[in-house]
Amino acid sequence: MPPLLEISELTIGYGWQLPPSVIAVRGVSLTVAAGEIVGIAGESGCGKTTLALGAAGLLDPPGRVLSGSVSYLGTDLASLSASELRHLHLAEISMVFQASMNVLNPIMRIRDQFHDAMAAHGVHSSDGARQQAEETFDLVKIPRRFFDAYPHQLSGGMRQRAVIALAIVLRPKLLFLDEPTTALDVVVQRSILQSLDELRHELGFGVVFITHDLSLLVEIADRIAIMYAGALVEEAPGRELHEKPCHPYTTALMSCFPPLGGPRQRLQGIPGQPPDLRNLPKGCSFAPRCPEVIAGTCEAVDPPTVRLGGDHRVLCHLYGEKAAEHG
Repeated sequence: MPPLLEISELTIGYGWQLPPSVIAVRGVSLTVAAGEIVGIAGESGCGKTTLALGAAGLLDPPGRVLSGSVSYLGTDLASLSASELRHLHLAEISMVFQASMNVLNPIMRIRDQFHDAMAAHGVHSSDGARQQAEETFDLVKIPRRFFDAYPHQLSGGMRQRAVIALAIVLRPKLLFLDEPTTALDVVVQRSILQSLDELRHELGFGVVFITHDLSLLVEIADRIAIMYAGALVEEAPGRELHEKPCHPYTTALMSCFPPLGGPRQRLQGIPGQPPDLRNLPKGCSFAPRCPEVIAGTCEAVDPPTVRLGGDHRVLCHLYGEKAAEHG
């Protein structure tokens, strides 16, 4: 059986001209299985959201897929017409966007927004739609009485749950979550994440979870992919990445989060700034900021993708043939 989602060498750019002025995603390959949570982490502007939009078939101009492919259950999404993609969205593939608490129409009751979305996919019985929507409210732990409320009558955490309920009301097989808990306090974050973890086991959908918070992904993701300057620089099972990060960028990200226990220590940020995607440096994009740079190699030669055993791979000269020459 093919993976639920298979991204192969995907490259995405922004710009009306060819070639586009900005390459936001560069040769990314990734798979997601049913019931699996795959986390994507990295600094702002690294291409996480663009990757998700391209993989979900939601990329709008001037964004365009330049090369590579995205397959959903073995079907190339690029081969589908606009109407076929619309039929697929929400029913098979769904997405919770950034700042999703603001996607609810403030002058419509929540029930009407659910009914509109469900009617667009063939659920025309108002009683049937209400029952299905209220059952989804139960799944995300929102009291049913709020189904007839306006969005402003719900707290921030409840609005976020309502948006997640809307995303899964038709029981999609694949769910993209783009920074779904960023604006929420840590208690509400944990409650929503626990609900999501229970739902993916109960309903069996695959999840692509995008966030800046690598420590959060370590708790919930089966696998984690680290992006930098549009490229996937490391991918590994969540626990393995936490215990043994290999790419210097991953190590630097991990060191930005304080430990919950032990002696206090000064945190070190990552020096410098992410590169301008319109003018990437030669060789490894992280080389100007890397504390382990191999002089004469990292700044001149593109790094190789090295498999470290199992599902762990890293894009770095430290683990390639050049490392042996400089070791």
